[in-house]
Amino acid sequence: MSENPNSNDPPAIPPSSWAKRTGFRPRFSGETNASTDSGQITTHPVDTTEAVQPRPTPAPVNGSAPDKDQPVKKKKEVELGAARLPPKPGVNRQPNNIAASAPAQPSQRVARNADVENPLPQVVDDEYVTRHARMKYELRDTPGLVPIGFYGFQHYLSMMGSLILIPLVIVPAMGGDHEDMSKVVSTVLFVSGMTTLLQANFGSRLPLIQGPSFVFLAPALAIIKSPEFLGLNGNNFKHIMKELQGAIIIASAFQALLGYSGLMTLLLRLINPVVVSPTVAAVGLSFYSYGFPQMGACLEIGVVQIMLVITFSLYLRKVSVLGHRVFLIYAVPLGLAITWAMSFLLTEAGAYKYDGCDVNIPTSNMQSDHCRKHVARMKSCRADTSHALKSSPWFRIPYPLQWGIPVFNWKMAIVMCMVSVISSVDSVGSYHASSLLVASRPPTPGVVSRGIGLEGFCSILSGLWGTGTGSTSLTENVHTIAVTKMGSRTTVELGACFLIVLSFVGKVGGFIASIPQVMVAGLLCIMWAMLTALGLSNLRYSEAGSSRNIIIIGLSFFFSLSVPAYFQQYGVSPNSNSPVPTYFQPYIVASHGPFRSHYGGLNYVMNTLLSLHMVIAFLVAVVLDNTVPGSKQERGVYVWSEPDAARREPAVVKDYGLPFRVGKLFRWVRWVGL
Repeated sequence: MSENPNSNDPPAIPPSSWAKRTGFRPRFSGETNASTDSGQITTHPVDTTEAVQPRPTPAPVNGSAPDKDQPVKKKKEVELGAARLPPKPGVNRQPNNIAASAPAQPSQRVARNADVENPLPQVVDDEYVTRHARMKYELRDTPGLVPIGFYGFQHYLSMMGSLILIPLVIVPAMGGDHEDMSKVVSTVLFVSGMTTLLQANFGSRLPLIQGPSFVFLAPALAIIKSPEFLGLNGNNFKHIMKELQGAIIIASAFQALLGYSGLMTLLLRLINPVVVSPTVAAVGLSFYSYGFPQMGACLEIGVVQIMLVITFSLYLRKVSVLGHRVFLIYAVPLGLAITWAMSFLLTEAGAYKYDGCDVNIPTSNMQSDHCRKHVARMKSCRADTSHALKSSPWFRIPYPLQWGIPVFNWKMAIVMCMVSVISSVDSVGSYHASSLLVASRPPTPGVVSRGIGLEGFCSILSGLWGTGTGSTSLTENVHTIAVTKMGSRTTVELGACFLIVLSFVGKVGGFIASIPQVMVAGLLCIMWAMLTALGLSNLRYSEAGSSRNIIIIGLSFFFSLSVPAYFQQYGVSPNSNSPVPTYFQPYIVASHGPFRSHYGGLNYVMNTLLSLHMVIAFLVAVVLDNTVPGSKQERGVYVWSEPDAARREPAVVKDYGLPFRVGKLFRWVRWVGL
């Protein structure tokens, strides 16, 4: 086929001999043609010239009929067709029918260093299928009550690990017992359901589950292990929880101000895939000293659990049962259930029973050296050490200030304020990736600011109820949507209601709190590895092979591991007998860090912040990415919809517009919303 003589596209560069042999085709700035069998994300190339211009629907490849499983989208096509936006002056565009009827063309390589207006050619080949054909249900689809209930339960069950694991880590670290853990788990479920409903209706309006984020875990542990708390006697849990609540409330108010004031729209100019990728990945890598060392107390249980999750999610990912890939979707719950059953059988068989030893007796009261030697193994491997299920009530409603009046400490609040910025960076990446999957267009910068502002408000609610961490859009949302092919907002809302009902049943929190610690550590290894991979996946929007990006990512990763190691090891004697377990020692840096001035509060803030891996990764990446020259295509700059054009397109308005005419009350706030 002859080329269009009126085309302004750059001439195609003939492929090298290596490209001819391997069939390599370059994909830049968010175009990924991974197979759905792998559960990866498939996005449509986004035009940087008209961020909200409707794209044509590609014709069926090789004359194949449309997929019968796809819902009818005639109404959406009419909406998109009714809002044809005029192109910008001076931009030569081909008619939309050409893209739909033209035969497949090989992709063309675009000059890497040219800051072109439209760097993404519309390519249609045998392997390319649009994101709409990949999703079962999109953002505004309502499949019916039964499918909504099923997919909503499936969505939350597949993300169970992200919702429940943080309380299982911080409550024992604060000295809480099984009853405290059961209450915190129920509170997390309640607040997660409530904040998800708020975000889906009045925030970003994307199908993103809100919950406790691993971004808040490291600073929470640093506050828990502060020097002033190490010598406390009695019930440490409530005292430390009130300190955490105060820090979270102040930091959340700062995040809400960042979003609703419009400052987030300015910060978006600095946040790009090269910044988001190492920042999110550093969150997962920062807990390497906690995961496997905790699991090592009972290797035969922990290793089996990890191998089961790997087998289900990788080797059996293509196995379908009744049309659903249950092993890929439910890899974590299935691995947990089988391992828990295995632990129960071994416990009943007497595998972890030692003569004269009782696991319920404190270690300090044990007289026998034989029992003190095996007590850690007994507590980790046995399935009957927790009494949370027996002691928890059948019915309990979480309520605000259930732990007491929050205590506000300015130095801890400053640490959490910086963490709220990192949380916002994480959410920006989730907004962009999920919108490419389920929405008609990416959100406008105002919608992103509105979502960040509401996340701050939701974190204030988390602080008032006392979950121990802030609330944010969970990074694992994007992977879950890509795997389940379910992007319906109504489904997530119904699942949130179901989560709220579950939080009222106290036995549910007690059941979750009774998960053995070795299984918690095994699940954390999987979740942190997944979080690291999801962070790295943001590089698909940029030129990952660019030497500029390689150097920036490499420096960000290395210094995010090396600088915190310097602060954590400074002033620590190798032979010192610390009362803090080895896996918690990286979080006591405030007591011995190298930053020492005449102001104790300043020392605490600087030593704590510079010992957090994600903070160093963010600072290095954001400075280098915004100062080192590079084209938009090379950097993979996020493309957001233009507000003026978005307001003229009915599909975008229905995707992101506020319901119940609430948007009319905020028309004067031009920097928030559409």
